[in-house]
Amino acid sequence: MLGVCMYGRINYPGSDEYMDHPNTIKRRFTSVLCVSAVSPLIVFEWTHLMKVKPGPPLWTLLGIRLEGLVPATLLPFALIMVLFLGPLTQMAIESQRGLFHDIKASLNSQSLRKSVKDLRWLRNQVVAPLTEEFVFRACMIPMLVPCTGPTAAIFISPLFFGVAHFHHIIEQLRFGQDSVFEVLISAAFQFAYTSVFGAYTAFIFIRTGHLVGPVLCHSFCNWMGFPPIGSVLEHPQRLGILLSYQLGVLLFLGLLFPFTDPAFYGMTPICSLLLTPHTACP
Repeated sequence: MLGVCMYGRINYPGSDEYMDHPNTIKRRFTSVLCVSAVSPLIVFEWTHLMKVKPGPPLWTLLGIRLEGLVPATLLPFALIMVLFLGPLTQMAIESQRGLFHDIKASLNSQSLRKSVKDLRWLRNQVVAPLTEEFVFRACMIPMLVPCTGPTAAIFISPLFFGVAHFHHIIEQLRFGQDSVFEVLISAAFQFAYTSVFGAYTAFIFIRTGHLVGPVLCHSFCNWMGFPPIGSVLEHPQRLGILLSYQLGVLLFLGLLFPFTDPAFYGMTPICSLLLTPHTACP
């Protein structure tokens, strides 16, 4: 609840400036970084108050460790790319110069310098994924697991994550962008989408014991946005694209457990928090 209250407050500063205004973005950068700095201290104090004595050090428990870092970086990211096979296929078909050429162009030094100077890009691709995954996954899950068990924590933590994004309702209503009904529908959809995504990154965090995978997946999803399924139905090559959507989902489901096998990542720090020995990590 602390994370929800703090994130809800810092993401709604009460000014008359819209969320994409540079001053608003800068204020939120400062706020979320402060929350991220305080969160591990809260976890540390909570473990003492609850007399939970984890085996690994605090930073290891929070998913910041070297053991298994390479697979923890590559495999979860490969999984999310497989899930987005349909949108990636559509992008490749619609790209005039080819998808790989576009990706290469976006990674050159000039494009990267331009991106780093763009506050919205920094927010969406760097600051938001890093701070949100750190607070709602790395810091929240270790506090949930001893109380609920790891499986329940996977589905509980995303609910807080989803509620923390409700500040968009207030912004949309204040600036008169849509009707109340449209705003509520949009909020319900966003809550469902962020909760499902949060369950995936919570699963990744618990299975791999690393923070890097959830952060990269979060950044990738922010870049891709929600799959444009509506436009696919009107696309000239909709059959091939729809097949790629289906193939991506099937491959994702088939590879989810093999690619997150804890054997790739060494010890599973979060399991050391289990108060009941018979409760297993997923």
